[in-house]
Amino acid sequence: MLAPEQLEQYREDGYAVGDALLSESELARLRREINALIAALGPDQRPENLPSCHYENAYLRDLFLSDPLVDVAEQILGPDIALLTSYIISKRPGGGLAVAGHQDAAFFPIEPMEIFTLWLAVDDSNVENGCMRVLPASHKSRQVLAHKVDTSPDTTLALSLDNLDLSAARNVELKAGAYSVHDPFLLHGSSPNHSKHRRCGITIKYIPTHVRIDRTWVSPSNFDWRKLRLYLARGKGGAHEQYY
Repeated sequence: MLAPEQLEQYREDGYAVGDALLSESELARLRREINALIAALGPDQRPENLPSCHYENAYLRDLFLSDPLVDVAEQILGPDIALLTSYIISKRPGGGLAVAGHQDAAFFPIEPMEIFTLWLAVDDSNVENGCMRVLPASHKSRQVLAHKVDTSPDTTLALSLDNLDLSAARNVELKAGAYSVHDPFLLHGSSPNHSKHRRCGITIKYIPTHVRIDRTWVSPSNFDWRKLRLYLARGKGGAHEQYY
């Protein structure tokens, strides 16, 4: 779980870096699952943004609903928690795409905007292979900036911010099996992977169960919110939602 000083950094800077969540054997199992998913992609599919793999993969679903991850979620959200979505982001060595600057809040049709991301490192994530970069305290405005839409195949995300100055950004470097957390309003992105080593991580999104989801929202990324599978992770479910 997050230590008190890490939790305070999350509140003040909009992000924090935690310790290892997975043992070496657990990490090896996770990599086998991820490698199999990537190997099954079609020749025209890139691995930088693979959504909702936990729908059909019981191992990933059990992992995302396991106590070590949900304990962290409870520290941030409180006792009643749902698993909203997940995305595998795998940057190939020597040619992994950048993730343009953005706010996670721009992607989610929820009210209130109470959500956070647990970023679980499958591989070491460092400056050389394109780790996440964040602008500390940029979450404090609690406003979603105007994002442009770009659905071209050479972009990782459908929404991004034009001319975002990341010169004051901090690098969020993680060892494989460790994690970070960040706020939905935090400005962040990452560079391309020009190194010889893959950079793979999973973004896992949790919400408190009182949050309402607008399933009629048409996402620029073509994610179909009508087919969202919401999973109760801990505590009491919201009366306005059904859970898998």
